[in-house]
Amino acid sequence: MAVRMKDIAEDLGVSLVTVSKVLRNKRDVGEATRKRILQRVKELNYQPNMLARGLASGKSYTVGLIVPDLVHTFFAELAIGASAGLRREGYQLILASAEEEPEMERKEIEHLLARGVDALLVASCQHSATGLKALLESKIPHVLLDRFVPRMNAHFVGTDDVAAGRIATEHLIQLGRRRIAHIRGERISTSAGRFKGYQDALAASRLPFQPEYVIVRSRLEEAGIEIGSHAMSDLLKLKKRPDAVFCYNDLTAVGAIRCLLANKLRVPEDVAVIGCGNIRLSDYLEIPLSTIDQSTQRQGEEAASLALSLIANGIDGKPKRQFIEPKLIARDSTVGRRHKA
Repeated sequence: MAVRMKDIAEDLGVSLVTVSKVLRNKRDVGEATRKRILQRVKELNYQPNMLARGLASGKSYTVGLIVPDLVHTFFAELAIGASAGLRREGYQLILASAEEEPEMERKEIEHLLARGVDALLVASCQHSATGLKALLESKIPHVLLDRFVPRMNAHFVGTDDVAAGRIATEHLIQLGRRRIAHIRGERISTSAGRFKGYQDALAASRLPFQPEYVIVRSRLEEAGIEIGSHAMSDLLKLKKRPDAVFCYNDLTAVGAIRCLLANKLRVPEDVAVIGCGNIRLSDYLEIPLSTIDQSTQRQGEEAASLALSLIANGIDGKPKRQFIEPKLIARDSTVGRRHKA
């Protein structure tokens, strides 16, 4: 017979409410009582009945997360952060991938809404709010994560992408680079923001913006290495090749470095390369990658915290926008081994 919360309460001589508070990680229970309850829960291998809990509260205790791609480690780390933030409050994460397809994203939103999730986190690949009509009409709490959607007034958690582009480009300028290229993505807000930061840094240093040094490509999340290599190859065909490249993300930067090495060029001596995202492997590559750290797991945790607040307090009020400041991580691909601090 399954162990019930009531059994634990009677066994320890405490109230059912006290046991419930401890299992929901509430802090208004004495530490000694908390430890006794948690020890008994562990001994009896108690598993809460989520269905019964949901029926009693009218909640599913689940939050959906839709990302454009599951292969890119950036979105995996977002999910890790979101799951950790939700787990602390007794919620579970349901993860779905839209594979950078707006229509698939719409279907995933509909599926998760049909499952009765209490909130949705969306790193959207939509180009307008029209594609999120089902979400907007559902009236359930939702938070946009990592990416804006044009003309959509919604809660948001993500990086300051303009600052990310500016910091990366300023780093290259400070190293004495003057022919700085940029491999960017199409349409999405993260790409637009980083491109603006790149332009702002050039203008602030009175360096000319040269359109031929900007390569625009799509699907940089899922096929960044291959696309980055091809884009770098195009840059090398220019009459004056760049002496530095700021890449939209780390995978694109890895591809750019692969192309440079295949063409017998040195990184960073001939061409310095910086990415964005600080994926976990960046420090372990053949040439450790300089990058912009976006505090990815923290983004996931903050988005989860905001979603839980909206679940508890309702969705009325002015949408909150939380920008996490990016940080430069300088490694061998820009500063080289000899000049590292």
